[in-house]
Amino acid sequence: MKMFIYRYGSICEPDVIDGWKRLGFEVDEETTEMNNKNLLPSDCIQLASRKLTPVNGIQKYMFVFTINFFPWLSDLCNILKLPYLSLIVDSPVLELYANALKNPCNRIFLFDRELYNEFAPKNPSCVFHIPLATNCVRNDQVIASADARAKNKFSSDISFIGSTYAEKCPFNRAKLAEYERGFADGLIEAQLKVYGYNFIENIISDSFAKTFLKCTPGSYRFPEGYEGNDKALVAQQYISVKVAEQERLRALRMLSDSFDVDIYTGSDTSSMPHIHNKGFAKSLEEMPIIFHESKINLNITAKSIRSGLSLRVFDVLGCGGFLITNYQGELPEVFEIGRDLIAYESMEHLKELCAYYLEHDEERQEIARNGYEKVNQLHTYDVRLVQMLDMAFPEV
Repeated sequence: MKMFIYRYGSICEPDVIDGWKRLGFEVDEETTEMNNKNLLPSDCIQLASRKLTPVNGIQKYMFVFTINFFPWLSDLCNILKLPYLSLIVDSPVLELYANALKNPCNRIFLFDRELYNEFAPKNPSCVFHIPLATNCVRNDQVIASADARAKNKFSSDISFIGSTYAEKCPFNRAKLAEYERGFADGLIEAQLKVYGYNFIENIISDSFAKTFLKCTPGSYRFPEGYEGNDKALVAQQYISVKVAEQERLRALRMLSDSFDVDIYTGSDTSSMPHIHNKGFAKSLEEMPIIFHESKINLNITAKSIRSGLSLRVFDVLGCGGFLITNYQGELPEVFEIGRDLIAYESMEHLKELCAYYLEHDEERQEIARNGYEKVNQLHTYDVRLVQMLDMAFPEV
């Protein structure tokens, strides 16, 4: 069995490729875009067409696969009558608004139920909901090969890996009038107090969304061939990211004022004088060791992920790490809170949980073991890819 994967450099791609190979697939990779981000869509189409066009009427591949969705690739696969599997790992993914979403060749897998509820009606038989996963095989190998020096270097009481969003929050470019600014700030403060439900899109109006985009230099505009949704765009791409920025800055400042907190980031952390900024962590070589050696791994899900679980949840647990994460609507469907991981529902709750679990080693370690066992059994890419194939090709 042979498959084709178009790569752009997602950190998920190596793990997914390992999973496909363990399932017995021969994987043909197109990697040009990983090293050349200036490619035009026409260039990408030419690259893919050379490999996907049948030879003497015989198709070489069972299907095409990508992390996230490429409308041009979907259109190409539709012409060639070749199934196109797309695993969405981010939110929002604005390419989902393309008309290509409706192509019958698509098999699109969404990890966030709110995303699924939004896009499944546009192509009901070709859009699916499925949680994300991790690569326990690689994680185990990296952790087992770490020497005492590496383990000591990456040990932490509390660690957080990721951006604070302060340097890449598009909301910060908005030049709103006083009334609109007050409305937006009030909405942000209200959303910060609620976990498990993102109500931003339900609150803002179409007119506010249009005004916001007009007042934001360089704001995104849906291209031709897309069914634009300005309310969703402003809610998820702008305001939700601002909420995430504020939650991360406030949570990390609060915790670092009371505990030893390490952050691995390229973000400016000068507003948090007591935090230890360790710089960037290498995704494949260092992050598994950090997850494993931290007493507490902190996950603060981007608010644009409205109900689903981010990759970080699976990656931490898949490294045997203890995780405290914000509450998400789908969390109880996938993990047992209190047994596999811990969830917080307010800033005060987060601080209380950190204090408690730093003092209760055996309980913390037992929860970490439970989380690892759950992920290793049910949420690896080996398991998830089989589930995807069953959904994509139920007749096989």
